[in-house]
Amino acid sequence: MQIGTSSLAGLAQMRSGVKSCRWSSWDTTGGNRDNWPIKAGEKVTLGETDGAGCVRHIWMTTSEVDNNLKRLVLRCYWDGEQTPSVVCPVGDFFGLGHAKAVYHQSLPVQTSYLGMNCWWPMPFAKGARFEVTNDSDVDSFLYFYVDYQAWDRPGQDLGRFHANWKRELVLRKDAPIGPNASGQDQRLNATGEDNFVVLKATGKGHYAGCYLHIDTNETGWWGEGDDMFFVDGEAWPPRLHGTGTEDYFCGAWNYKQLQEAYSTPYYGYHFKGNQDYTGKHSQYRFHVEDPVCFDKSLLFSI
Repeated sequence: MQIGTSSLAGLAQMRSGVKSCRWSSWDTTGGNRDNWPIKAGEKVTLGETDGAGCVRHIWMTTSEVDNNLKRLVLRCYWDGEQTPSVVCPVGDFFGLGHAKAVYHQSLPVQTSYLGMNCWWPMPFAKGARFEVTNDSDVDSFLYFYVDYQAWDRPGQDLGRFHANWKRELVLRKDAPIGPNASGQDQRLNATGEDNFVVLKATGKGHYAGCYLHIDTNETGWWGEGDDMFFVDGEAWPPRLHGTGTEDYFCGAWNYKQLQEAYSTPYYGYHFKGNQDYTGKHSQYRFHVEDPVCFDKSLLFSI
């Protein structure tokens, strides 16, 4: 079973052993109250299925009032696992890390105000379950589609989709001062030990990308920290060592001094902060064409 075909070139290819299926919040009375209420502290199962298949599209919308996009948390389980492979606030899952509506268009994820869409393929062999919890003391609601395919047999050599969320208060730390490659004295990072950890994973897989959201009250450009991928426990220096945060996110020159937000299929700076670099900022980088593969472990830090 193939996980898919290219969007246009293979669309005419007929497929066998595939059924298109959906979970949604439709009003089963035939009315138009097409959302599910989710009371404070409540967990709801959006859908559950047995057997093999692949999630192909997720659409959701809800309110952005009172930090609601952070309060609703999505969890996804594959193949009967007890620990979810996806644990993420609904807003963050769709790139809205500041719990505010925004427009951005990448290849796997788009938001049109509060119309949130995800196209990452999520295969499974022995079932899937989607849950949303309301981790607050305020009632909420959710509109949703989860479009998936049921397969007559599992696909071969397919990884499982994982997504997690973390938040950290980053404080300036002391660093040794010394000459850089131009002979100018500056703070040096010669180990990566105090980096911000984006992902630490064990097992076999490939890293497909991330969103990075920053909220700062400190003026001055924050985008010079180098990106570092330590693959399969390799020692310093890693063979995948970059030149700065904005460079990893495929930007340049302070994202044109933050003059405007932008989004592209694989990278973007989609939530614009203040011109003095304070405030809230969001950027993303997706490794659709260049996944970072690992056999035993991966440590990605900036």
